[in-house]
Amino acid sequence: MDFTLEIDTNYSLEEVTEVIRAALEHEKHLAKYKVYRYSMICDEFEDQYDLISTEFMQKFDAGELMGDDKYFDWYAAKRGLDHWKKKLVLLEGVKI
Repeated sequence: MDFTLEIDTNYSLEEVTEVIRAALEHEKHLAKYKVYRYSMICDEFEDQYDLISTEFMQKFDAGELMGDDKYFDWYAAKRGLDHWKKKLVLLEGVKI
């Protein structure tokens, strides 16, 4: 897949490329950290409830789990994990 980027600056292409490369690396580092943290949170819930997060999400979405406010925390953590995993895959596919 090709991508065109229009840059409106007086800086050299090398300088602009390095800034964009650094920003992408920073975002990848952040995404890796977020995946790690959300994974840890989901692991704790999985241990506590003896249920893997994927099955939890299916049951939660089907309305089978009620009564525990921590389910909402688990739901948010799993959604965050999925979001950051997707973002990391996307970022790792970008080459400059």
